[in-house]
Amino acid sequence: MNEQAPIVSLRNLARSFEQGGIVIEVLRGVDLDVMPGEIVALLGPSGSGKSTMLQAVGLLEGGFEGSITMAGVDASDADAAERTALRRDHLGFIYQFHHLLPDFTAIENVVIPQLLVGKNRTEAEDRAEELLDALGLSHRLDHRPSQLSGGEQQRVAVARALANKPKLVLADEPTGNLDEKTSDKVFEQFIELVRGQGSAALVATHNVRLAARMDRIVRLHDGKLE
Repeated sequence: MNEQAPIVSLRNLARSFEQGGIVIEVLRGVDLDVMPGEIVALLGPSGSGKSTMLQAVGLLEGGFEGSITMAGVDASDADAAERTALRRDHLGFIYQFHHLLPDFTAIENVVIPQLLVGKNRTEAEDRAEELLDALGLSHRLDHRPSQLSGGEQQRVAVARALANKPKLVLADEPTGNLDEKTSDKVFEQFIELVRGQGSAALVATHNVRLAARMDRIVRLHDGKLE
């Protein structure tokens, strides 16, 4: 029997938008637990609400109904400072587009988030180099994003998300902007690193083949999980 508490727990999560006088229900009572170390695929077609759900789990915006518990903390009514602290202490983010800082090198992009949580520069640089080396980028540490290929940029984004060893990584179509061969390689490296450091992950994708490589698949349909 697994006695661990979920790293994140959603209960009756709902989100709706009004557009042209019409109310659109994107999420309609979502329940989900993600356990420590578990990698969960959030499967669904484009427009199904996957990104909206990840924004909720990531505490990135308000307007949601229901409850979100993060690492044992009820985040449903948390203020902006409390949400920021929960994101900083527990979460890592990877998006379809890398969103790297263009004026900084690959290693600097991975160092900066570590400095923001109080690590010293030497420790942060060692951790960044370790991750980038594991992702096959040891020869690209001092290159800026504009000097990297799309696959290399996304590898840097993976390293940045994992730099602080978050309890939960949220990935929104993390390889959706890459060709199939590059996508497979980056995804394989991502899964290996997440498992290796014991993080959990919730990965939104419409790629059934990639979803099958995770621990569990949940499907978002008509605003609810199946």
